[in-house]
Amino acid sequence: MNVLVVLIPVSLILGLSGLIGFLWTIRTRQYEDPLGEASRILLEADTPRTTRATGKE
Repeated sequence: MNVLVVLIPVSLILGLSGLIGFLWTIRTRQYEDPLGEASRILLEADTPRTTRATGKE
């Protein structure tokens, strides 16, 4: 019974922090374009990248 005194507040705190984190991600619009960011990694750039030190490809 003494364990419940600790586990119930801890579970409530963890649940509320998860809910607050989820609401924060919705408010900052992190779910707006999930496919756009994923496909941007796979697409090649139009211009070739050059190194800064030599200026060559």
